Amino acid sequence: MLAFEIDDRLIPVLADTMQPYQNVQIIHQDVLQADLATTIQSAFSDTAASLKVVANLPYYITTPIMMHFLESQVPVDEMVVMMQKEVADRISAVPGTKAYGSLSIAVQYYMEAKLAFIVPKTVFVPQPNVDSAILKLTRRSQPAVAVTDEKEFFKLTKAAFQLRRKTLWNNLQNSYGKDETTKQWLADSLEASGIDPKRRGETLSLAEFAKLSNEMQARKG
Repeated sequence: MLAFEIDDRLIPVLADTMQPYQNVQIIHQDVLQADLATTIQSAFSDTAASLKVVANLPYYITTPIMMHFLESQVPVDEMVVMMQKEVADRISAVPGTKAYGSLSIAVQYYMEAKLAFIVPKTVFVPQPNVDSAILKLTRRSQPAVAVTDEKEFFKLTKAAFQLRRKTLWNNLQNSYGKDETTKQWLADSLEASGIDPKRRGETLSLAEFAKLSNEMQARKG
């Protein structure tokens, strides 16, 4: 087992409590600064084996930590993590709901997300202001959708939710440009995708975003 801990105060505590367990290695480092692939390769002899991530994530950096693991080349098979309930709701959200957004798409592209159970704020001392949730993420054998350019796909999904009250057309123009050439490119791509530009980003499924992204890349000058 490999564990990352950034807090200097906890290192001696962990060294003492984990001492009987020879299979536990504590890395005194910010996980966001870690080269995960290199660190894990040196820690485990079988680098092809799938890995499981278990964590109580700091609420203010939940998303960066999760994406750090998902975007790395580390073979993470499963993640079971505790986070703020609002964030868990966003990650597991489906199209057409208020919680659905670019974070939902970014995680669900790689993983199947399932809300395991709620951890009420009343069980913590001191009591926080929000409830928590345990979220289980299982790696897909292949990404949820096939895209020609992942970077551009995620750029599109972020653009679509830039201003939630705005239509897809307005958000895309704000992100990609309003000159006539760009507007024609966007209009042609939307038409080829069969997507009404008056829709809002929250109504599009992963498959629709993938189709639009692919059409945009196919028409890119």
